[in-house]
Amino acid sequence: MKITLASAMGTCFGVQDAIDLALDPQYRDKLTVVGQLVHNPQTVERLEANGVRIIEREEIDTIQTEHVMITAHGAAENTKKDLEGRGYHVLDASCPLVIRLHKLALFLERKGYFPVIVGQRDHVEVKGVVGDLKDCAVIGDESDLHLIDGKPKIGVVSQTTNRLERVNEIIAAIRNLDHVEDLRFIDTICQPVKDRQQAIFDLVHANIDVGVVVGGKNSSNTRKLYDVIRDHGIDAYHIADVDELQADWFKGKSHLGITAGTSTPQDVIEDVYNRINDLAN
Repeated sequence: MKITLASAMGTCFGVQDAIDLALDPQYRDKLTVVGQLVHNPQTVERLEANGVRIIEREEIDTIQTEHVMITAHGAAENTKKDLEGRGYHVLDASCPLVIRLHKLALFLERKGYFPVIVGQRDHVEVKGVVGDLKDCAVIGDESDLHLIDGKPKIGVVSQTTNRLERVNEIIAAIRNLDHVEDLRFIDTICQPVKDRQQAIFDLVHANIDVGVVVGGKNSSNTRKLYDVIRDHGIDAYHIADVDELQADWFKGKSHLGITAGTSTPQDVIEDVYNRINDLAN
């Protein structure tokens, strides 16, 4: 069986910078991360082995370390100020592309647009953007369009891990609303995500007949890579760990494509490749 690796996959620069900062020896046993730094179980194990404690935003009252980190997913300014006000040394590892999303959402609000974020309302990145705005709506799909009823001037940004074609579908649906007089869209999907999505299309066009997507089960961008393969009618499997692989997946298959989400380390991808090579051949 032929095995092809996606031309772009694995850990992006924003996530890698955050991981490197968290693993800095000077913060060993002295750092609490607010929110999931990465959606990858192997990396989480490495962080915890380095003495990093990971908590949710609602648990900040339990912080006992001097240093506190904001993840690559970012956070609302009031969250950062709250932590600083409590006397913690805040390490802001927000990805620059997420910071750009925050700034552009605020820009649209200042220009008189009603801000709309296309994304998952319960995702930490989206929660951070919403926390910076006076009023806004989060649109996950067309069923949420009622949230902008009566708003004539709409400004749209996107969660950085979205599929552009899906965002464009939602924008088209907004344009068709009778009450919308002015719509402005600023593309905030990050380039590493676009590169990985394009690499998936390249695999599909290379006629793979099965795909394996490696990444955390709660990773938004990883799930979207998996969805792209499935949307093309190709068998696909989303795994977080090499031990999830099953030989039966590859029986009768001739061409396998492998990709990975933006928080999946290279060594994990290599382990998956080697195990599949053993199982399939």
